[in-house]
Amino acid sequence: MSLQQMKANKRNKKRSRLIFRTVILGIMIVAVVFAVVSNINKDKTIYKVGDQAPDFKLQQINKNNELESVQLSDYKGKGVMLNFWGTWCEPCKDEMPYMEQLYPEYKEKGVEIVAVSLDATELVVDRFIDTYNLSFPVPHDKKNQVRDVYKIGPIPTTYFINSEGEIVEKIEGALSLQRLEGYLNDIQP
Repeated sequence: MSLQQMKANKRNKKRSRLIFRTVILGIMIVAVVFAVVSNINKDKTIYKVGDQAPDFKLQQINKNNELESVQLSDYKGKGVMLNFWGTWCEPCKDEMPYMEQLYPEYKEKGVEIVAVSLDATELVVDRFIDTYNLSFPVPHDKKNQVRDVYKIGPIPTTYFINSEGEIVEKIEGALSLQRLEGYLNDIQP
């Protein structure tokens, strides 16, 4: 190979590297611009005490294996304990018996417990409901629609909603029987 061919080869390699680096830099710039624009347009609403609880509609399976819908606005005029949980969550498992224990008494007082499952499959939710003999509504948020609306991070997370649909309290973490009963008393109509 001649000296001229070697120099030409070297120039071609440099040019190829420059083109490759320019393309990579362009892709990175496009990715950064996309991320910034996506975050600007993203709904950052976080619902807090005093806000109206956003409505939702989810499906649950009842004891007869029939689909039933659960819609938050159907409970207007009642207090609602809206609990987000998962079968894999140990603190969630700890508070479920308390919820079941208090449910019959508070249902008569106009307070509803709705426990939104964030599990991937209905089978594990159904087994959990049977194991804990749960009688309150357990809708399944399999597509994370409601989780995203309420911006749920750690679970369990519980919203206590009064009879006018206003969020009275938001609790992240498991509740003891006494604390749970106190919050349920606060949202009685």
